[in-house]
Amino acid sequence: MLTITRRLEWDAAHRVLRHESKCRTLHGHRYRAELVVTAPELNSLGMVIDFSVLKRVVGGWIDQHWDHSTLVNVDDTDLIAFCQSQHDKDPKQKVPYIFSGEPTAELIAVQLHSVAANLLADHEITVVSVCLWETPNCMARFSYDRS
Repeated sequence: MLTITRRLEWDAAHRVLRHESKCRTLHGHRYRAELVVTAPELNSLGMVIDFSVLKRVVGGWIDQHWDHSTLVNVDDTDLIAFCQSQHDKDPKQKVPYIFSGEPTAELIAVQLHSVAANLLADHEITVVSVCLWETPNCMARFSYDRS
């Protein structure tokens, strides 16, 4: 299998509401995702897909929804209300991006894999995996085996 990898980076805040330590407080990260994709065959230019397509399609979605936003657990109603109030005062402030669970590196990787697979469905490629770096030393990897 021939794969390619595109790195995408963004800044976002989050808190892990039920965390037993300091991660339960609101804080930010410089996230880095490594998106690995493959195709059944190379295109006419000898590529799986042009790297710029991954940046435009998936990176564009990240810029719109996650970059300089707050990633929030659906149960964190106080933080959701605060973020929404900031957006109401200044529409340039992003609304929070709401997860069905804690916005951990693991769940962010799963969500990004799902989003990327949907966004790239028309490009005849498969998203093999997403590696989500929350810090320079901590990474979660999600891969989906369709077999």
